[in-house]
Amino acid sequence: MRLLVGLGNPGTEYAATRHNMGFMAVDAIVHRFSFSDWKKSCKGLIAKGEIAGEKIVILKPETYMNLSGESVLAALSFYKLTPKDVVVFHDDLALPVGKVKVKTSGSAGGHNGVKNIDTHIGPDYMRVRIGVDQNHAIDTVDYVLGKPSPDEQKVLAETIQKIANNMELLIQGDDQTFMNRLVG
Repeated sequence: MRLLVGLGNPGTEYAATRHNMGFMAVDAIVHRFSFSDWKKSCKGLIAKGEIAGEKIVILKPETYMNLSGESVLAALSFYKLTPKDVVVFHDDLALPVGKVKVKTSGSAGGHNGVKNIDTHIGPDYMRVRIGVDQNHAIDTVDYVLGKPSPDEQKVLAETIQKIANNMELLIQGDDQTFMNRLVG
């Protein structure tokens, strides 16, 4: 069993912001693979399904970004999983818009949601980093809580769909082919 976690902030005011790329990614996966309806559990929303023959639980923490680790820890405990079973999808200011990188472990790169997960379960889980770039002329908080431009929205929507369409590769452990399929 795997736990896929999409990071974001609950509420309609945050729905289409850069900081909610993780929520958007897991929503696309839930739709693509016809997962169950969302149910409240583990301080978040849970959907269940299967990808590439493996049982998958998807979590959208409702704790707000900076406390995401509380929800992730609750889900790990409830489903008796380890950090190695976790894949976290989140926005990344260090990557160009629409670029995706997969990594296991490492630093949080200034991302408060990832920092909080690290605090609760340690750093040894997979991260799918979705690039939103950084506009240095705008305060970082205002930027990530802002909505992408129409051109950025188009690129990010295509990226999110490619993530969902290629999830079998990630679940099967083929991170490199997964990332290659997201280029272009």
